[in-house]
Amino acid sequence: MLSVSGPDLSDAMLITVTLRPIHADDLPAMFAIQLDPEANRMAVANPRDRAAFDAHWAKVLADPAVVVRAVIADGVFVGNVSKFPYDGYDLVGYWIDRAHWGRGIATRALGLLLDEVLARPLHARVAETNAGSVRVLERCGFVQTARRTSPATDRFPACEELLFTLK
Repeated sequence: MLSVSGPDLSDAMLITVTLRPIHADDLPAMFAIQLDPEANRMAVANPRDRAAFDAHWAKVLADPAVVVRAVIADGVFVGNVSKFPYDGYDLVGYWIDRAHWGRGIATRALGLLLDEVLARPLHARVAETNAGSVRVLERCGFVQTARRTSPATDRFPACEELLFTLK
């Protein structure tokens, strides 16, 4: 298990963040986290209903090309971080419970994943309006490489999207 702790953002924020494989009993919490309206607004995403969520995660967990980890902060499950293939690229993504935003957890979790996943380049896509996610990517060494209008899908409304790369 990988672990990092320390005063990344503030001396007052000593949080131990670890990653571990996703367990089946994490899925109910992950389902609830992805329903949060504020998180979906910020990520410019549509939540999945239970059937779509279950189908998505069954596929993700069965795909050997995907690396997905539970994010544990001070012993509590708070979300997930992953590397996955998409349109010929390896992308990273993360979803942290809103109750734990602003504590540096996503940055630490992505940093731990980057220590585990050594393949480069890695890419990320983020809604232009998602300033928190932009900061996470930049703190982890990703550089913005493009801006584009992303068309609407079942999962994501149309939005201005920033593309990032880590070489």
